Parts: sequence; structure tokens; C-alpha cells
Amino acid sequence: MNVAYLVLKTANSLFGKSTAALSAAELEKAERLATRQLDLESRVLASPEACDVAVPEATVQAALAEIRGRYSDDEAFANDLAGNGLGVGQFAEALARELKVDAILEKVASRAARVSDVDVDLYYQFHPDEFMLPEIRRSRHILITINDDLPENSRAASRKRVDEIAARLARDPKRFEEQALKHSECPTAMQGGLLGDVVAGKLYPELEAVLFAMDEMAISDVIESELGFHILRCDEVRPAGTVPLAQVRGKVREMLETRRRRICQNAWLKDLR
Repeated sequence: MNVAYLVLKTANSLFGKSTAALSAAELEKAERLATRQLDLESRVLASPEACDVAVPEATVQAALAEIRGRYSDDEAFANDLAGNGLGVGQFAEALARELKVDAILEKVASRAARVSDVDVDLYYQFHPDEFMLPEIRRSRHILITINDDLPENSRAASRKRVDEIAARLARDPKRFEEQALKHSECPTAMQGGLLGDVVAGKLYPELEAVLFAMDEMAISDVIESELGFHILRCDEVRPAGTVPLAQVRGKVREMLETRRRRICQNAWLKDLR
């Protein structure tokens, strides 16, 4: 029954299907991978490291309850298992086996060398590209769309309206959010035209070229995109830079620890084979 359990897991992870829904080719592949996994798990369970590893029954029952909770009731759970060639008891046994294998691998991973502060510092120093922050521009816009099927949004009418807005802003730039709320034909109008924090590659090229050349609190001329006519305001410029080590030290340490644990496990598993 352990093979049936592993086929079910493989079917879900590899194909997003139940065992019964697999095509003949998919089932053949799932069974092949499950047989290989079962052989490896048997070697893990027969290893010296497995001798003093035990999974409490409460842990198994908690894991079983979590999986059962994904179903509407116990009958639906049992029926799904039956459709995959498993009974509830058999599923619980296979789950307990899987949890023990995981516990043994965790024990092996604990042998990995400790990650020191120096290790973290060196990784940060020699992988600068991983800690670069792009230039960010907080911006707002006013959009007047072009739609020749609507007289009020014909190209000429829309251009006239956006030019009138631009003229008002030229006289009083502080009215930008008010004008966005009153006139912008974008959902952002309700937030005063707020586009939010923008990085390169997120806007239409016509808008991006202008936005990333603007000074803070500058208001653009009228810009045309495939949506229509825009007026941009650049509220804030946050230059590109490097994330300080202090902000990422914990994440770097966690990443290095995970990597070392995985390497340790893989080397041990390789020896088992």
C-alpha cells in the first residue's frame, strides 16, 4: 500500500490529478517514480540513523486530521482514498512511514556545518547582484481615454479635455489629486490618480520614458499611450541601491542553512544508493 500512497502523492505533485484521473502514460510514470521513491525510503528506514527515530502517534494523528480537514466529511475523505486504491488505515500507516522518513532526514541535516556570521558576510559581499534595489518612482496620473465611438471621447474631444486639465495644473500644481478625482477615467481616480511605487518595465513605454526622467513633484506634459492621454506626476524618487546587510542577514543565514542541510542530506542519500 505504500506504493499506492506514493503514486497518489506523485500524481498530485506532478500532474495535479488523482490516481484515477491519470492517463495510461501518466500512471506509468507515476508508478515508476513511486517505486523508485519507495526503494529510497526503504534504504532510509534501514539505515543506522533510523534506529533511535520515532514519530509520536499524536504527530501522525495531527497530520492525518489536517489532511482529513480538507474534505467536507469523513465519508468524502474515505471515498477519495478508495478511488486511489487506499483505505483510511492504510493511508495512516503510509503517512506515519513518510513522517518517520522526514524525521530521519532532519536528523541527518542537523549534521550540516553551522552557518557563521562570517559565512553570511562573505555571501553578501560576493553576491551583490542579489541585493540590488531598482530605482522606484512613486507616481500619479490622470487619464483621458480615446474612443471614437463616443463623441465626448473622440481624439479631438479627449485632447481638448486633457489640455484644459493641463492648463489648470500649470496654474496650480497642487490641484493634481483633485483633478484626477474629478476627471481621470482610470480606477486610480478614487485615490487621486495614485499609481503607487513603479519600477522600470511596469508602465507603457511612452509613460515610463517620461516618468523616469522627471524630478520629484514635477508634472509632465500630455503623453499619449494606447489607452489615451495621460498627465503624470512624480511624487517621490527612490534611487537604485543595495539592501543593507542588516536588513537581509536573517534571510541570508536561513538560505545558507537550508542549502547546507540539503547538501548534507543529498550526500547521505547518495551513499545509501
